[in-house]
Amino acid sequence: MKNLIFTFFLLVLTVKVSQAQEKESYSRKGEYFVYWGYNRSFSYSESDIRFRGIGYDFTLYKAVAADAPTPIQDIGTYLNPGLLSIPQFNFRAGYFFNDHWCLSLGWDHMKYVVQDWQKVAISGHISPQVSDPAITVDPKYVGDFTKEANTVVLDPDHFLHLEHTDGFNYAALELDRYDRLWTAKNKKLSLDWLAGMGAGAMVPRSDVHLFGVGANHFWNVSGYGFSAKAGLRFDFSKRLFFQTDVKYGFSRLNNIPTTGRDTDYAQQSIWWGEFYGVLGYKFGRHRKNK
Repeated sequence: MKNLIFTFFLLVLTVKVSQAQEKESYSRKGEYFVYWGYNRSFSYSESDIRFRGIGYDFTLYKAVAADAPTPIQDIGTYLNPGLLSIPQFNFRAGYFFNDHWCLSLGWDHMKYVVQDWQKVAISGHISPQVSDPAITVDPKYVGDFTKEANTVVLDPDHFLHLEHTDGFNYAALELDRYDRLWTAKNKKLSLDWLAGMGAGAMVPRSDVHLFGVGANHFWNVSGYGFSAKAGLRFDFSKRLFFQTDVKYGFSRLNNIPTTGRDTDYAQQSIWWGEFYGVLGYKFGRHRKNK
């Protein structure tokens, strides 16, 4: 939350500075752009995850998770056009409706993996048989639990494995503010800074096995999210630019499939942060110095 507030004030500061620097003003109005690149999720908060279904209703507390980037050594995955969507990627298209402001729609493909074998606190109830058709639960996971008195180890074969690796997808509309930091004397190179806010839907593909039953489920709209970001954009030709951003966000997932039965689902909230670099293409009206 503190990171979101910081980015919001950075956006306000950007606007104030730009208003005081008229000599650095420029025009982007009418410009379109698209970009593609890759990310690392450097911050996932500990998450409380609630599981509900026939015969059980329990919560796991402060589950630890991490991303799952494609190793840079596997460079072929990044360069093969048929495999571009496997790594953690960012795609976005936008339009400048004002000299400094743009609206964009994009897809942030992050990955989220709850670490197997960690010990977490648990509260709630688990019956000897759960779900429909019935699943027989290992006796050591059966009972009534309280957060203060009980813990459980996340055994991926007999109790729980959970990941959003195909992926932890954030489809969002963003409003961004851009301002000039530097322009080369030849006017062909320039550097902007930017800040913005966004909101959208969470569309994960969740690989979940609960009590030994589950699957890599299909994509579904599981919840919502919002975010704030700040970054830099370097224009190095008439058409091309490179952009790098830091983005912080919050996501609420209300309907995570677990065993694959309609009555079984999970819920969780996640604070997250990502860093990404993208290569972009711009068209339409281009920047002109005033």
